Formats: sequence, structure tokens, C-alpha cells
Amino acid sequence: MILTAIPREQLREVLDRFMAKLENPFSRAVFRRIRATSADRAVGAAAERHRRAALWLARSLGMAVHADGIEYPFNWDGRALNGATEAYVILHEAAHFVLAPTERRRLIDFGLGPGPDTRDRDAAARAAVLSPLAREEDEAAASLLGIIWEAQLGQPALASFLDQNWLEGLERSAHSHFAGVLDKLRRRNLLDLKLPGLFDRPMTFRRGRGAAARTAEPGCTPVPFAEAPGECAEPRPATPASMRRSLGWADTLSLRGNSPDLPSEPPGRSPVQHRIGTRVPGAREKAGRR
Repeated sequence: MILTAIPREQLREVLDRFMAKLENPFSRAVFRRIRATSADRAVGAAAERHRRAALWLARSLGMAVHADGIEYPFNWDGRALNGATEAYVILHEAAHFVLAPTERRRLIDFGLGPGPDTRDRDAAARAAVLSPLAREEDEAAASLLGIIWEAQLGQPALASFLDQNWLEGLERSAHSHFAGVLDKLRRRNLLDLKLPGLFDRPMTFRRGRGAAARTAEPGCTPVPFAEAPGECAEPRPATPASMRRSLGWADTLSLRGNSPDLPSEPPGRSPVQHRIGTRVPGAREKAGRR
């Protein structure tokens, strides 16, 4: 749900203004990667390839996926993912899975309450365990993490960035909201996901990262997503071993299979319409969950 639509002829200027407000190299580098993708959703065979890649990523994170051909009342029912939807929805749900502790992974819609396409809304509401503020924070983190994965996969991350209202409040707090959520993801080491065989194929920034690693000054940590060689990130605190254990990385990052299943043609099935919204500062009265 886009709160304030941006005319296409104004988009470049608006993105320039947003970029100018980002102060640290890491935020700028991540936004550049998002901006380099398409503002239009994929259709046809391309959309199906994106969906299959998103499903492969979800499975690689440890998510079970329901079989196609059956309607499910939830995107996530506490056991498995409804994979018969768009790639960006799958990546958003996968981000929720990564963000959620073990106990919330067992709950319908991760204990966040019903989303806009939840059919059994009463059951999802009964399963909700987070406060409104905590839900809002979790939605923002899942939104941005899913968008970053879209960019890494070469999918239309900019379309999601616009749909999920990351430019809302452009003159006030959009840039600080983006930078703040990004910093939280970074501090939790959630931007270090490496799935060989999936990201290596479409990630055009790999060459830039390699160049940065070769040209950086001693003590410099090259910026992920950086386009300029040698760009350094600001120091970040180490993640305690206890936190890494609580995230379950040893299990959730184990790979299932050797390569994504990317068919050249989509199977005959009707797409499921879905919109993810994210609350932004100054727009709480308008936006809903996902």
C-alpha cells in the first residue's frame, strides 16, 4: 500500500534527495544497490524465476514450504510457508523467519497478527504476542531485509522500496528511519548472509566488493554493496556469541540442495495478489501491518 504515490517523472529527483540525506557510507552503499534495480514488478516467466529463487532462499534458511495447488489461510502457519505468492512476499516472510526467535517461529504469522491477505484473521489475531510498537519494529526490519535480499538477487527491490513506503516523510525522517533500521540489521549481523550458488550468480556488486578489499587501507572494513573501491564502513560492535547462538545460524544457514530451481517457463497457475505495507514515522494513522 503506497501512502503517497510518486509520479514516475519525479522519481529520479526524489531518489536523489533521499540519497543526499544519508550520512554514512554504508547506508548510501545499500541504497545505491536498491536504487540500481527496477521500479517495476517482474511479470511472466521472469516473475516465476524470481519466485523460485525466493523459495530456494527460504528453504536454505530452514523454512518448510507448503505444496502448490492448495489454498492456505496464512502466509506462515507456524510450520510452513505458503509459496504460491510473489517473490517479494516470500522474501518478506523469510525475513520475518530470520528475525523471529524460535518460539515465535511456531506461531501463525510469527505472532504478529493478521496480514492483509490472511484468510483466518481471528486465528492470526489470537496468535499475536507482540505489542503494537514491537510489531511495527519487526515489520520495518523484515521489510528492509527482504528488500536487500531482492537487490542481492537482482530482483526489483526498488519496486518494494516504493510500495513499502520507505520514502514516506521524505523531508522529515525517511532517511533516518532507513539508516536506523539498517543499522539494527547490521548490528545483529543479519546483512552477512552468504548462500553460495544463489547470490553469486546475480550479485553484480561482488566485483566491487573484491576491488574494495584489494584497495582498502589497513584496518578498513570494505562496505558491502559498495560501488567505489576502498570505501570503508564505520566500525561496528562484535555480536556476542550468545546472540549468534540464539539466532541459530548454524542451522538456518545450512544449504538445502546445490542450486536454485529456476525454470525457463512458469507453470500454469494464477498469481496471488498481495501488498506489504510498512509503518513509517509520521504515518502511523494511515499504514497497516505489511
